Amino acid sequence: MKKLSVLMPAYNEEATITDILDKVIRVKLINDLQKEIIVINDCSSDKTKELTEQYISRNNADIKLINHEKNKGKGAAINTGIKEATGDIVIIQDADLEYDPNEYNLLLQPFVDGFADVVYGSRFKGALPHRILFFWHSIGNKFLTSISNMFTNLNLSDMETCYKMVRADLLKKITIKENRFGIEPEITAKLSRIPKVRIYEVGISYYGRTYSEGKKINWKDGLRAIFCILKYNVFTKSL
Repeated sequence: MKKLSVLMPAYNEEATITDILDKVIRVKLINDLQKEIIVINDCSSDKTKELTEQYISRNNADIKLINHEKNKGKGAAINTGIKEATGDIVIIQDADLEYDPNEYNLLLQPFVDGFADVVYGSRFKGALPHRILFFWHSIGNKFLTSISNMFTNLNLSDMETCYKMVRADLLKKITIKENRFGIEPEITAKLSRIPKVRIYEVGISYYGRTYSEGKKINWKDGLRAIFCILKYNVFTKSL
């Protein structure tokens, strides 16, 4: 195990893109692991593309920027990143500041110890800081996680988490079909079907943002998630 690939889908994140790149670059990984950063700009209408290009040029940073010519959604952006990833392990990193890259090592430890093939970062476990927001979002999240667990026979506490760290060879076997936030139950369903897969969960912090600060998920995504749980656990069995 030599390299971690950080996949960063970005859509209209001009307010945070340079800050999150700073955070990811500064992280020193355990066991002297190297990291590659792949930013997938999903046809942003703001200055996300320009700011990322300037950041790369200004810092001489080893960052690969891929630009979608039209907006395809987070799932499509992640699919693009998976195809480009050259690391042994892959993590998904949103381009906002809700998740802290300094916690990569928490997720990496079970891999280094030889226990894990997949590690989820749970916002509902551990004693790290969690911003207090949106009661109904938290209820909805736990509801979706519970339904997903019923079909996958996993006991996850946070299926909807962005921080999913996966062995690259396993992730490359999966074709993500969902374009928006339905990717979370889809990935979970497909990972759970891989023979002898070892899935772990560790507690992480969460610095959630409000809608005025740029949060994009809404109640329609919750309904889609229910549909996806049924679709990818009951009606579609392929990876």
